Amino acid sequence: MSTNPAKPPALGRKTARGLIPFRGERAAQLVPQARLAGPMPWVIAIMVTLTVIAAAGGLVLNNVASTARAELASGATVQILDASPSERGRQAQAAVVLLQDHPAVASIRRVPDEELSELLEPWLGVGVDNEAVPVPALIDVRLKEGVTEQALGDLRHDLAGTAPAARIDAQSSWLAPVFSAIESLQWLSAALVILLGLTSAAAVWLAARSALGTNQDTIEIVHLLGGTDTQIAQIFERSIGFDATLGGAVGLGLGLITILFLGQEFGALGSGMMAGGGLNWLDWILIALIPLLGVVIAMLTARFTVVAALRRML
Repeated sequence: MSTNPAKPPALGRKTARGLIPFRGERAAQLVPQARLAGPMPWVIAIMVTLTVIAAAGGLVLNNVASTARAELASGATVQILDASPSERGRQAQAAVVLLQDHPAVASIRRVPDEELSELLEPWLGVGVDNEAVPVPALIDVRLKEGVTEQALGDLRHDLAGTAPAARIDAQSSWLAPVFSAIESLQWLSAALVILLGLTSAAAVWLAARSALGTNQDTIEIVHLLGGTDTQIAQIFERSIGFDATLGGAVGLGLGLITILFLGQEFGALGSGMMAGGGLNWLDWILIALIPLLGVVIAMLTARFTVVAALRRML
């Protein structure tokens, strides 16, 4: 009785022809390519869009904090706190004269009373009458060597005899709560980027597992014909890499449009602090690398997932 093995099905013959060489266009055709018809490119596009927005927000906050700290590093404010307008003006003028010749002071600026009134009017709801609402006289001081406790102590000592109602503070101390809030938001932005990266990897893992289940019969035939786990994993890796590239390009485009729109909205506020929050060329390069990093993560995740699953399958 003949013991010749049965001929492989048509799929097996097609696979056998495609295995020489195994890599290439014919090998890629072993796995159905969903491309944009499937959900994977769109999932990656959404993840990349959110990652781009979160990363841009963190970079903007970093630039805002850095610019503000640089501007305030050498800044101090002298306040003349006296209820009498005439005495307040006299002490303010005396303080200006002393500070102009002080060796530690680089420059000073007496803030005009009219400017203070304009700044306080939206908050106090008046047109600010110095008699009804005593407003301290303010002097903006820039120090040569930066603001230190020693420098502030020396200025307080020198001002005590000339302007006893004077109070001097580092400008950075006023914004310490703001800097703390910005730092918290930066950590939140970094956490979102990491979380979105892990979510993208999880989505690729699910897609690879699903594709393995769908093509299990084909994979078994490829193994019988001598295909290795690594060769099979490269097929899935290339397929998911193509989808990740398409999704990353779409996500980057959507993310950039959102960033530009939000930049125009915040720029219209006219805030001095937000003016220092623009993205520089290095920030744009980092943002452009996000979809490339997404493609790398997707392909590595696909490779490790498929290889691990095939080792358990066989």
